[in-house]
Amino acid sequence: MRGRTAWAAAGGAAALVLTTATGAHAEGRGDVRVVKTVVNGGGNVIVGTAKTITYPIDITVKDNSGVKGLLHVSTFSKTLLYRFATWNDESRCTKKSATTSVCRATMTIDPAWIADSDDIDSNRLAGVWQVNVTVQAKDGDYWISDDIADYKVKRAARLTTVIAPEKVAKNAKVTVTGKLSRANWEDLKYHGYPGQQVRLQFKKKGAAHYGTVRTVTTNGTGQLSTKVTVTSAGSWRWYFPGTTTTSLKTATGDTLDLN
Repeated sequence: MRGRTAWAAAGGAAALVLTTATGAHAEGRGDVRVVKTVVNGGGNVIVGTAKTITYPIDITVKDNSGVKGLLHVSTFSKTLLYRFATWNDESRCTKKSATTSVCRATMTIDPAWIADSDDIDSNRLAGVWQVNVTVQAKDGDYWISDDIADYKVKRAARLTTVIAPEKVAKNAKVTVTGKLSRANWEDLKYHGYPGQQVRLQFKKKGAAHYGTVRTVTTNGTGQLSTKVTVTSAGSWRWYFPGTTTTSLKTATGDTLDLN
């Protein structure tokens, strides 16, 4: 069995009996409160197989005496209560008024740690995560807030596009292939992602934007293949809109010319 060195539960949630205006369970002392939380600028957190990821959690805190800072921050899978994101116990608070500050906690994810976070399959942790925090005011007030924000941690995707042949006569048929794969956090490799709908897009030479031509479903190994009739030169690419657990991905366009 793997060690649970990165395991986390919902920070004493069973003992929390009060409810804030946002619906999160909380307890504490005094009037210090979290009034807003933004994770990663409002975007998803995308995790691959090698690169260490850092991302901010910006927490707006209010108290009549002013804000001292963050005492604790944790974030983990909303359904499974495991985590592999760590906080370095430091935060930077920017004063907005006499009573309100925005405090930033920076989280770190190293893919090499992920497999130890879950005893079964760490890939299950992709999806919706929540944030818990303890905040402190200058007068000693503190507040422990459970589930102050939700966001998504997703497995990184890869997508390729290949056209053959790359130069044909007008109205000829060409084959556009590709492969959709996604990060596996267990073995730190990319594997084909079967059964996913991927859009084939075309941009005519000289045009500014791509348009969708058709949608193709990946096979059992994540491969894509379709035939199209060429009427003009331009670039072809595959586009994957993503899922709850996997990031969207746009392949690099492959250019086709006419004879």
